[in-house]
Amino acid sequence: MTDLEFTCVDAVADRYAATPTIQLRLRIAETTGTPVHTLALRTQVRIEPIRRRYDDAEVDALTDLFGDRSRWGETLKPLQLAFVSQLAPSFTGTTEIDLALPCSYDFDVAAHKYLYALRDGAVPLLLLFNGTIFTGRPGTIAVTPVAWRKEASYQLPVAVWREAMEQHFPGAAWLRLHRDTFDRLYRYRVRQALGTWDEAIERLLKDDG
Repeated sequence: MTDLEFTCVDAVADRYAATPTIQLRLRIAETTGTPVHTLALRTQVRIEPIRRRYDDAEVDALTDLFGDRSRWGETLKPLQLAFVSQLAPSFTGTTEIDLALPCSYDFDVAAHKYLYALRDGAVPLLLLFNGTIFTGRPGTIAVTPVAWRKEASYQLPVAVWREAMEQHFPGAAWLRLHRDTFDRLYRYRVRQALGTWDEAIERLLKDDG
């Protein structure tokens, strides 16, 4: 029976992607010596917040997500980050492939809010695998599912996530507004003859005291 083992060995910000993306380098080992013709792999990527420490600034930034620190024993639950699909070409023994992990400033997604709150250190990831393995002798094909228990842990450097975001949004972040709110803000900016959105929001914050 074909058996695969997975290890995440590296992560880099993709400088050529159209949107912020991290390439996770995944090493795949077939442990029985069976040649693999193709592997259709699906990977669920989760963040496991309980597996790292947080400084005071990070605690403050994460209060909106997890509540008061006294409750973190109950609220630090896994966060869903992404589902990634990738085909691995034929190999025998060991091969390596890249998984494209999308990044975003969408703060309506808890995982992205969590990533933004971290200052340094690493993001504890858990990769859960499933999919289909195609093997067989010449002229035949055997189809085997990836065992449901297959997983891998990885400590993703926060600096890699920040690099991926800075490549596309240098020195900036995004805020999604309801259209009516945006229209009101736009009218305010025009009336006040303000050149940028930053100036409009700074003026409003100052007026608010």
